[in-house]
Amino acid sequence: MANREALRELQTRLASRLQAARTEGVSVAWLAVSSGSVNYLLPLGQSGEIYPSSNVQAVPYARNWFRGVLNIRGGLYGVVDLAAFLVADTEHARPASTSSEASVVTLNPALEVNCALQVEALLGLRGAEAFVSSQPPDTASPVYFGNRFVDTAGAHWQEINLRTLSQTSQFLSISA
Repeated sequence: MANREALRELQTRLASRLQAARTEGVSVAWLAVSSGSVNYLLPLGQSGEIYPSSNVQAVPYARNWFRGVLNIRGGLYGVVDLAAFLVADTEHARPASTSSEASVVTLNPALEVNCALQVEALLGLRGAEAFVSSQPPDTASPVYFGNRFVDTAGAHWQEINLRTLSQTSQFLSISA
């Protein structure tokens, strides 16, 4: 119960910060998340809503990174474990996240994919001013990887283009 209240409080704070950024003209570009001990930046324009990662119903014969489906406001959303998907090419199975802070971030409805990404932690909103350097993705990186950033504390961040991710054949092929 306390975890749900903490998640609601975090969601409320994020929503109020986003609203303040819109009215005050502050440049907020990303939702910062952590998954598989890696920091990711999800573009706000491509991200949707945040929900607790509870009540995900497993789907048989699906890939190990496809956690199942979740009913969100009467709509059925496929739930993809972001960390497991990103390491799927190595074919190493990864157990389902058991973190009490696990959440799902839906993709923006404009992307026309009823999908949510399971992440281990929500780390707030970030703007370009939070970073001291950026580099383009490596040539061997997946096509949906954007720039790599380093923040003022020295932490590394990987931007993920959700529009591109949602259109890749690997992401759309959930059958095992």
